[in-house]
Amino acid sequence: MLNISTKFYTPHPISVVAYQKMAETGILSFDARVELIEGEIIDMAPIGSKHASYVNRLNRTLVRVIGDAALVSVQNPIILGDLSEPEPDFALLKAKDNDYEDLLPSAEDILLLIEISDTTVNYDMKIKAPLYARFHIPEFWLINIQKMSVTIYQKPMQGLYTVVNTHRLPTKVTPLLLPNSQLELR
Repeated sequence: MLNISTKFYTPHPISVVAYQKMAETGILSFDARVELIEGEIIDMAPIGSKHASYVNRLNRTLVRVIGDAALVSVQNPIILGDLSEPEPDFALLKAKDNDYEDLLPSAEDILLLIEISDTTVNYDMKIKAPLYARFHIPEFWLINIQKMSVTIYQKPMQGLYTVVNTHRLPTKVTPLLLPNSQLELR
């Protein structure tokens, strides 16, 4: 029986620098819905109306509650090492005078990442959560639209989150590194 995990090819990982040059030169179109994960260009799922409404509502809540304690970045890229440039739905970033005009945020700038999942729950749990843990992102929230829940991943250690809790929506949550900012998720 053939082992289907055997690769018959050698992949050539794409670096963040090469990926950005591909976008700058037009190899990747400006409106391409892709992200770079571990050296591979991955198609992102289309954004449906339900997902968009969750992003809009959560954006209003985050901006109101977080205020100037952090920068709320919506669906913008972050850099994780030399081979990954994911685009989480939200990144709460350490405040910076120029709002990261000079360089995209990297792991040490991130206080919290949030993904809103409708059709991508498995991808976000099995690919993105471990990626975020490997880069020591202190906290990651996965909002599951289908199950009306939020899974909170905290305290990364050796590439895994050591604290994982799931709550049904609606619920009140407080970001680990923003203890004065309680959010009501609905």
